[in-house]
Amino acid sequence: MSTSSKSPAVSRRVAPKPATRNRAAAPAPAPRPAESAAPAPQSSVMNSPTPAASTPKAAKPRKEKPVRDSFTFPKAEYAVIDQLKQRSGRLGERAKKSELLRAGIKALSAMSDVQLAAALQAVPTLKTGRPAKT
Repeated sequence: MSTSSKSPAVSRRVAPKPATRNRAAAPAPAPRPAESAAPAPQSSVMNSPTPAASTPKAAKPRKEKPVRDSFTFPKAEYAVIDQLKQRSGRLGERAKKSELLRAGIKALSAMSDVQLAAALQAVPTLKTGRPAKT
């Protein structure tokens, strides 16, 4: 047998390729401002204690997490929602369905007990659940 003229296979280390980023999928993180070791000198006006300066961060009111729900409406009453949406648009206050329902809840909560009872009596009771498939 003759020996081959090829040299034995040498394993080479290959540097891994850098991962490519999809620019649309993940934006580059914003650079953080460098923190200096010594604070900058402040004027005497800035050194006076103020209520805003004593708290590290002004407390923002937290947004309430919305709750999803579903309701059953008679078709005639559901059509009133569209009429109210169009009416609010003519007034210059475009409203979504959820905004109309929330406004209705606020109006009901502002009523007296007698008015609320009368409003509830004017609404027929519906069978709860999903309508039957036809």
